[in-house]
Amino acid sequence: MHRSTAELTSANNYYEDFEVGQVIRHARGKTVTEMDNVLITNMVMNTAQAHFDEHFMKDFMPDVPGFQTRVVYGGVNFSMVMGLAGQDTGEQVIAELGLDRVRLRAPVHHGDTLYAYSEVLEKQNSDRGDAGIVTFRHFGVNQNDVLVFEGDRKVLMKRRQKLPS
Repeated sequence: MHRSTAELTSANNYYEDFEVGQVIRHARGKTVTEMDNVLITNMVMNTAQAHFDEHFMKDFMPDVPGFQTRVVYGGVNFSMVMGLAGQDTGEQVIAELGLDRVRLRAPVHHGDTLYAYSEVLEKQNSDRGDAGIVTFRHFGVNQNDVLVFEGDRKVLMKRRQKLPS
């Protein structure tokens, strides 16, 4: 069963509230500002010219669409998408168990707006009666519905009701 919702925040984000195959359209978007890119990219000491040198980018990859102007550091894109998804998929998380298959699919530029979607890939019991394991695939798209990010995330999530021992 596939269902889509724009609101799962607060009471509806425990282990029991998610179903395999469920797709969630998260309610908020975030426009990427120059400050987002420059501040965070400097803080993590990523000095790649593609993030800072507009003149260099004009001729860097002239035949590849999207690379004629500075691109936003992938860590910023990743963090924004995960943050936008977090309001629905992170409130009841006890532990982050894994993050893999991370892909930056298309360039992001200053002024692009990112939106997040999540699909529930798997649910399984854990060795704890008060929590289960949920695997999500998180997607980020821009204002033109171009896929810019995807990644799989496995979490240990609180149950609404503890399983009997």
